[in-house]
Amino acid sequence: MRACIRRGSKQIGGSCVELEYEGKRLLLDLGLPLDAPDNIAGLIPDGLALDASDPSLLGILISHPHLDHYGLLSHVAPSIPIGLGPAARRILAAAAPFMPRMWPVPSPGWTYESGKQFTVGPFTVTPYLVDHSAFDAYALLIEAGGDRLFYSGDFRGHGRKAALFERLIRSPPANIDALLVEGSSLTRLPLDATFPTEAEIEGLLADALETTEGLAMVHTSAQNIDRIVSIFRASRRHGRRVVIDLYTAAILEATGNLNLPQSDWSDVALYVPEAQRRHIKRTKLFDLLARHSRNRIYADTLAQNPAGFTLLFRPLHQRDLEQVRCLAGAGYIYSQWEGYWDGGSYATVEAFLERHRIPKVSVHTSGHASPIDLKRFVSSLNPSKVVPIHSFRPDRYSELFDRVEPQPDGQWWPVGARTSSPVFGESS
Repeated sequence: MRACIRRGSKQIGGSCVELEYEGKRLLLDLGLPLDAPDNIAGLIPDGLALDASDPSLLGILISHPHLDHYGLLSHVAPSIPIGLGPAARRILAAAAPFMPRMWPVPSPGWTYESGKQFTVGPFTVTPYLVDHSAFDAYALLIEAGGDRLFYSGDFRGHGRKAALFERLIRSPPANIDALLVEGSSLTRLPLDATFPTEAEIEGLLADALETTEGLAMVHTSAQNIDRIVSIFRASRRHGRRVVIDLYTAAILEATGNLNLPQSDWSDVALYVPEAQRRHIKRTKLFDLLARHSRNRIYADTLAQNPAGFTLLFRPLHQRDLEQVRCLAGAGYIYSQWEGYWDGGSYATVEAFLERHRIPKVSVHTSGHASPIDLKRFVSSLNPSKVVPIHSFRPDRYSELFDRVEPQPDGQWWPVGARTSSPVFGESS
């Protein structure tokens, strides 16, 4: 078996890896680059024919439902099968009616079950459910011709599913020839540092809610289910109901896990902002709205007792909140990657906060493994070679791991044998 990183050897986002054995090919992820101005076909990595004209391409395996790993699926022929976790597939389908054009909805294909093998032509695939900020995320073991490649996808060891990480490093798959491992944190933390745990984030959220006199607005992704649980638990400590919109209600329903907050829970309320009401009318999502309207509230309820609520804030809430005049004593908690804020993605939110003199408080932890957990992970798998991916600093891998063999984008290399390319830090 041989491999080619089509994109991702020296960057975070836009990941895509191609595998080949006996003339048959398989793709691992097909991500939209983080800096892409739009989702266009021109972003497909060079050398990939995704129009079903090449029968050697057997399918695409997606590790998890983040756009930088699946976002270019909108340019793939519908007849090409897509592998994905079952809840991840439902979440993407639930999100689609709320999204702009070119939103990728994966074609039918393989459905992952953690630890259960399936075959794709000459390839044997074993998915491993992992801890990540995306719900239903997997690492993938690919075998062909006696070679074994392990693709980490994105993972961490400090979320609400940290037990999955510990279980994997206690009982890892053996005899890994090549480990493609993400290194997102290598530009964010010293090599001996760790990220806050999700349990610690819950405590910080509870502290911030305690000092908020009025409406609490927490700005996070509706698809970061771990964070929604933290917000819910922190709010319950202070007797606040969590207010969600219809999009968030649909995502929570799509998880299929009734132990997670749902729109019909007594301490959850549904508020549909005006912009979303117009969207519902335009796209005829009336059945979806009816299904989640048991605990629906309106603007006057927020205005009567803003201190009784924690709003899962989205930018489309701004106009409604200003019109209902419920922002006296309000607090805003930013709970996402700071890069979105620093890059200007939320300039309108920043202006909104300035108008109403609402300070920004940041409470967040990463969806990616800390350097310490990366080292534990790689040590447990003990691969013959470590290949960097999904990192801006592949040159730092050799500071953490042995047998590092970086590979450039677009170059084929054998999975089961040492290549001629130098390890970072070694002379060529």
